[in-house]
Amino acid sequence: MNKLNDNQTVPVRKGEDFDRKAMRNYLAENLPDFPNEELKVEQFNTGFSNLTYFIRSGDWEAVMRRPPAGPLPPKAHDMKRESDLLSRLHPVFPLVPKPYLFCEDTEVIGVPFYVMERKQGVVLNDKFPTGFTATNELRIGISNEVVDALAKLHTVDYEKVDLAKFGRPNGFIERQVQGWTNRYMKYKTDDILYVDELAKWLNSNIPESQYASLIHNDYKLNNMLFSPDFTKVEAILDWEIATVADPFFDLGGALAYWLEPDDPDYLKESLPTVTTEPGFLKRSEFIQKYAIQTGFEIPPMNFYIAFMYFKLAVALQQIYYRFKVGQTDDQRFAGFIVRVRNLMRSAYEVAQTEKY
Repeated sequence: MNKLNDNQTVPVRKGEDFDRKAMRNYLAENLPDFPNEELKVEQFNTGFSNLTYFIRSGDWEAVMRRPPAGPLPPKAHDMKRESDLLSRLHPVFPLVPKPYLFCEDTEVIGVPFYVMERKQGVVLNDKFPTGFTATNELRIGISNEVVDALAKLHTVDYEKVDLAKFGRPNGFIERQVQGWTNRYMKYKTDDILYVDELAKWLNSNIPESQYASLIHNDYKLNNMLFSPDFTKVEAILDWEIATVADPFFDLGGALAYWLEPDDPDYLKESLPTVTTEPGFLKRSEFIQKYAIQTGFEIPPMNFYIAFMYFKLAVALQQIYYRFKVGQTDDQRFAGFIVRVRNLMRSAYEVAQTEKY
């Protein structure tokens, strides 16, 4: 989904273009009042999973999502699942883009795809834009917007909007822990402190879920679009791994990314974020506000945060493994093992604390 402004799109990358005439004809046949003009296409220069394009014809514009080319794992890159989620969620949670249509006919561009509303906004990563002055009041406001949006998502009646079958909340955390532990062992390259003890601790301390909610499953600042003055969340993007599960899994993930000024340098270097600037809510304040907004009784959060650092470390380890065994020579990945060590250390330290 679009995380960028117009000047951050790029020409379509080699091997990732499609039959534009066929796409234009399909849109003209299936969307009322579609302009009789050339379809112009650019590509968003982020993401390594599903491919995202900015498409426009005259004054009409939208975002198109499609899977990458080549053989795909079963159930991965499911365009219908994404489109169905947005269709059912948008009427009650308009921070998701409104889908316009889903096409499963692979004769059009070779793969299924869907087209949705183009949300406008600005992404906030590890710092504010050059020349923008942020006050402590603004940082508090951003914090409140982020918490409020998460609380609203988790209190959506997912059964009422026909999303009850969108996930399997029973046993979700067990499956996550076992799956990511097994994945690490499959892609292990180096001996890293803490990993064995941490994996045992995670498998032995799986919390019993008290609630089930629709969760984003990758809730963080740079998966959001803000208004240009950063006073409002305009959209939440990248819903491809959303599911129905324990809402504290989502809360823990958000808190793992939500770093504080006093966090260790090795963690801040591994997960750079603007929330280390003074004025943003502390994690404890984030939790307190979330509890008030949802009415949920919040358990100790150290398991959820520790698991998120573990999961992020494993995801980086998978990429580093490709570099280590020569599947890629991309030098950006050479230093990923340092981040893996740092995140494993962070996970271990969170697991040992009563702080959360």
